[in-house]
Amino acid sequence: MEHFNAASEEDLEQALLSCLRSLRWTRRVAEHRPYPDLDALLAAADEAAYDLNWSDLAEALAAEPLPLPPPDAYSAAHTALSAAHAAYEARFGHVFVICLDGLSPAEVLDHLLEAIRSRLANDPEEERTVAAEELRRLARGRLLDALRGAGNCAINH
Repeated sequence: MEHFNAASEEDLEQALLSCLRSLRWTRRVAEHRPYPDLDALLAAADEAAYDLNWSDLAEALAAEPLPLPPPDAYSAAHTALSAAHAAYEARFGHVFVICLDGLSPAEVLDHLLEAIRSRLANDPEEERTVAAEELRRLARGRLLDALRGAGNCAINH
């Protein structure tokens, strides 16, 4: 937490934007420094994500990469996933996002295909809610990864 709390505004903004490409989220998390501990930081990050409006979410979604199957997936899986991504983007107007934290590489492909097919049945408002929750989960995981990368070996979440 020392590294996070002591980072320059510019370095912190870049680090936070790598977690979620929302300027509002980044500023909200940054402005509450210093954080006493990891739990307080994660709670603030979650709260900031819950408070994002659709414009903020669209900004973050526009910068999200497509979730890809494992590199050793067979070519038919790549084709099926590409078709599913295209159908999803045509229906909802933004990329499909999903947090895959905690899944083994062997589970990723099936989980991706199942989730995208399932979520294609959502109405647009319901899918906005689901996509927002997935973005929050992605930001949380990336924030934990960034803190681990900063040499914070005390993280055990």
